[in-house]
Amino acid sequence: MDPAASQDDFIPAGLAAFGIEADEIELAVINAAHQLFWPPILELLSIDTSAVPVERNPDLSQAPPSR
Repeated sequence: MDPAASQDDFIPAGLAAFGIEADEIELAVINAAHQLFWPPILELLSIDTSAVPVERNPDLSQAPPSR
């Protein structure tokens, strides 16, 4: 499936589901943002983090321990 074709179908449908009307310019901006951000998001989602140990009870007020 062509990613451009799927975004052309799903973005307007998703906006319509929330009752949001978008004109051609707004859709062009949304499509540009999608093209900019979606490839790095897919890269992040494909990273295998199964070998990273789970940090139990992290103290978020402190910096992570150096390795």
